[in-house]
Amino acid sequence: MNTSLIAIGAAIAVFGAIGAGIGIGMATSKAVEAIARQPEASGKINTALILGCALAEATAIYCFVIALMIIVMLK
Repeated sequence: MNTSLIAIGAAIAVFGAIGAGIGIGMATSKAVEAIARQPEASGKINTALILGCALAEATAIYCFVIALMIIVMLK
């Protein structure tokens, strides 16, 4: 198979990581805003933030693994 098509397929698979990065950035900004408004709830906010960021990072890792699978399997 053509090497450039494999590279394009892997690049498209990694585009999911862009959404994860945007999601983590938005979640962090909202968490900081919430802590600034209610400092006494910072423990609960941090817990929810860590859990949400972990899920978003898992999505990015899945995209990366799929991209690697495309490269390895189609060579």
